[in-house]
Amino acid sequence: MTSSSTNDAGPHRPEGEPGARPAGTPAHLAWHGGGLPLDRPRVMGILNVTPDSFSDGGRFMAREDALASARKMIAHGVDVIDVGAESTRPDAVPVELDEEWRRLEPAIGELVALGAPVSIDTYKAEIAARACAAGAVIVNDVWGLQKDPAMADTVAAAGAAVIMMHNRKGADPDLDILADIDRSFERSMELAARAGIPPERQMLDPGIGFGKTLDQNYMVVNRLDHFARHGLPLLVGASRKRLIGAVLDVDTDDRLYGSLALHTIAFVKGAAMVRVHNVQPHVDAARIAHATLREHVG
Repeated sequence: MTSSSTNDAGPHRPEGEPGARPAGTPAHLAWHGGGLPLDRPRVMGILNVTPDSFSDGGRFMAREDALASARKMIAHGVDVIDVGAESTRPDAVPVELDEEWRRLEPAIGELVALGAPVSIDTYKAEIAARACAAGAVIVNDVWGLQKDPAMADTVAAAGAAVIMMHNRKGADPDLDILADIDRSFERSMELAARAGIPPERQMLDPGIGFGKTLDQNYMVVNRLDHFARHGLPLLVGASRKRLIGAVLDVDTDDRLYGSLALHTIAFVKGAAMVRVHNVQPHVDAARIAHATLREHVG
């Protein structure tokens, strides 16, 4: 599976059925000079060039290791490679801008040259600008354009797509989490619109594992179709996260099957893309989800 796509014939899924794209939702994620059709479930591969990410910290710090990982993802059919140089796990130590770029700079140009669309996972506008200048085409902002006041204008100037995630500094079990996500999405979309980022360059992420209780995380996945009201494609990233360990009682490296289950449910509930550590099994799951939702093998 590659980022290119064909429009295979098959039964039309009426609006409102599981997996149907709500009316008005962009059929592709666009960026300056290109884009990714969202006519089937898509897979974003995680590439952390950090020493302290919760799952694979330190594994891909070296340039050659990062490139080897990216080549493997591409061979396995990844649609987007999401590279980040600052861990966003809850207890991570913040990274200064210069250090974040020091980790990214040796590899990002060569990652882009491999051919798969590259996303930069950062909430800092300056890092986003440098990465986009080096060829990244998507900015994945875990604070939904709301942390760095310059981020929305930076994304617009670069002609990049943007993934705007819901985040909170802490979990509140008494919070109406769906309403809180709705408010955050509306604010992020307002910031994007003011900066001149068109809807076809926007994607939303409800932020599984960020500022939510375990039960709220499962509620968000189960009610993902609630967020179709915003009219934008959705990304879900639950790969290897604590909500899986809480149910299965397994360590981080043993959470593949739980990740596959959650992400397949997310596809059925309307997710356009999932963000994952293990690319090949998720590409297979995406293909099966696509065939099932279309009731068509081709």
